[in-house]
Amino acid sequence: MATVTPKETSILDPVDKQIVHQMQLDPRASFSHIAAELGVAEQTIARRYRRLRRDGLVRVIGSVDAPAVGENDWLVRVRCRPDGAVQVAEALARRDDAAWVSIAAGGAEVTFSLHPRTQQDRDDLLVQRLQRSAPVIDITASMILHRFVGRNAVDWRGRRDIRTSQQPGQPTIESPIDIQLEDGDGALLELLARDGRTSYAVLARATGMTIGRVIRRVAALQAGGILYFDLDMAPAALGSGLASFLWLNVGPAHLDSVGRALADHDETTYTAAVTGPFNLFATVFCESADHLYRYMATEMAALDGVHSFELSPVLRRLKQAGSLTDGDRLAQPAPAPVRRRRRQP
Repeated sequence: MATVTPKETSILDPVDKQIVHQMQLDPRASFSHIAAELGVAEQTIARRYRRLRRDGLVRVIGSVDAPAVGENDWLVRVRCRPDGAVQVAEALARRDDAAWVSIAAGGAEVTFSLHPRTQQDRDDLLVQRLQRSAPVIDITASMILHRFVGRNAVDWRGRRDIRTSQQPGQPTIESPIDIQLEDGDGALLELLARDGRTSYAVLARATGMTIGRVIRRVAALQAGGILYFDLDMAPAALGSGLASFLWLNVGPAHLDSVGRALADHDETTYTAAVTGPFNLFATVFCESADHLYRYMATEMAALDGVHSFELSPVLRRLKQAGSLTDGDRLAQPAPAPVRRRRRQP
């Protein structure tokens, strides 16, 4: 998901915000590199980042891009009995393939992003488990067809996705190489999902690989578009505001132009073309209800081709970008299971 710039109400101080910005550009950037960019001592950068992570304000995660391994990303809306939405949301948040989970629509709807590794995982959740859950009334699953990236994309994944629609003045990013997941990648990806800044030395000890092989494999997975790193930020780090889900029904002839325009708006943090009764989805982050009204009545209203829309404020976030939340902070991830692996050359 694209990155939201911390607002004035954020608890981050100016130096913290500069560190956050540098890690949005490169989540695994070395402390020495960030120090050189900011003109601040390396020890200061390291100390501040560790405090931000310990306090549940930011966390770097390594994620698998589902389309790169032959699957599709999905947005799923689960309409529940009001007394059962939290139960369903908490169960979904515990799943590794649910990247973010929120309760919206007055507390009766759970919306989540599904990144399945296999078709079996997808069907097991959508066709079996959710359908049999007592609190669930109905399910709408929308496949993500295309992600729109704004001209001012900050996060690494957003800048990488720009390669699909290069614009003058934007950075040129190489197309991904052809690569497949290997048997030994599971443990590596699991560790990086918990802490995307885990050192190569620690990764080598935990997986039984040599440091050189770990470095080469991480680089190959990134170059193949399978692995990407993201900086997750807690609501407390972003500052006060109102997040909402925006579902739009757009005429086919206007779908691309409306998607691009939405992605360029400062208020939107994610925009995608999807399947289902609505063909465009966006997440919107505004400072207040009045700001949200003004955005809907002016910028969104000016877009040609929008036939209808549905706006659903987010009441509670249980998970975002792979991190469980604890109030307005990110919860510390559970320790990775110990795996005994044969040392590889």
